[in-house]
Amino acid sequence: MTSASIPAAKGAQAPFAVRRNSPGVLPGFGISMGYAVLYLSVLVLIPLAALPIKSASLGWQGFWDAVTAPRVVASYQLTFGASLLAALVNLVFGTIVAWVLVRYRFPGKKILDALVDLPFALPTAVAGIALTALYSEKGWLGAPLAEWFGLKVAFTPLGIVIALIFIGVPFVVRTVQPVLEDVEREIEEAAASLGADRWQTIRRVLLPTILPALMTGFALAFARAVGEYGSVVFIAGNMPMVSEITPLLIIAKLEQFDYAGAAAIATVMLALSFVLLLVINLLQGWQARRGLGRQA
Repeated sequence: MTSASIPAAKGAQAPFAVRRNSPGVLPGFGISMGYAVLYLSVLVLIPLAALPIKSASLGWQGFWDAVTAPRVVASYQLTFGASLLAALVNLVFGTIVAWVLVRYRFPGKKILDALVDLPFALPTAVAGIALTALYSEKGWLGAPLAEWFGLKVAFTPLGIVIALIFIGVPFVVRTVQPVLEDVEREIEEAAASLGADRWQTIRRVLLPTILPALMTGFALAFARAVGEYGSVVFIAGNMPMVSEITPLLIIAKLEQFDYAGAAAIATVMLALSFVLLLVINLLQGWQARRGLGRQA
């Protein structure tokens, strides 16, 4: 039997029929879901699963020794610390840039809008060479900073943060910009007519609206920074325990034919990145549900 119905009481309106073979949400949903799972498995899950499988050849003690070596721990601290700092800076200044592009009209606005995407199109090695030349002790910006403030940028952790800011800012701008464009100014005017000052309008009207986009942009910028290699390797200095990032350490392990050790380091890096991104996504989902609850 393909369908069944619930009998209605005498004098009552007949309820809807319950069908066991009800159609999916979209036509062909089962096939589409199968292709999506297959695509993700082949291109994402299987390659990532190779990391813990390869590192398992070390044994538990060998794995622990490989990922807790002082040089490795120092690279983890530098990579994740610099990535978080760069993502936070991009969150602030990227939001400001998005606000300017949406709310203001000025000469050269189209040029500024196009420049935001430049880190996307520029090869990372070219970006690293350009930043190194700019912030070296003889560069246009590095020389004044070193002479006037005694601040050295190139070949230091500060240079790594600057490189990560450069490659991460488009993620925040392009994530927040369309959300700001959809915000109706009448809502802000209504808040002002009810006595809210500018700060209260931003905090209680604008910020809850764009907060999911802010968290998405932060997560994308952080994820991009954690795995960045090309632009950082030129400006970092690559000194062990000082300015050596984890991707560079993995490359060094591969050049030494220590594939299991490189896989072990990459596995820990993958796990930490996944946990941080999962927390961000959970917070984003909680904020979205909270916003729906307020609207209800």
